Amino acid sequence: MEGTTFALPATPKQVAYARALALRNGTLLPVEVQQDRRALSSWINGQARLKPLTHDNRPSSKQVAFAEKLARIKRRAVPEECFRDKGLMSKWIDGNR
Repeated sequence: MEGTTFALPATPKQVAYARALALRNGTLLPVEVQQDRRALSSWINGQARLKPLTHDNRPSSKQVAFAEKLARIKRRAVPEECFRDKGLMSKWIDGNR
């Protein structure tokens, strides 16, 4: 019994934080890591150092304001799909300057 070590289970707060990090970084949280407090702590430390993925493809507030200003000047409406994609908004702005 001298050489056996017992793994402490991860706390609910640890698991919740690890899931949030996995979602933020777009990674999978291995099941075996969730069983051991030390392994999960190590995984959390590694994930916390990573930069979060940025999947925000919406136009910036400055882009929207400029497009709406152009729309008022040109007496046109900004297409609805442009408010969901910054690339489309950029093309609309370029075409309506």
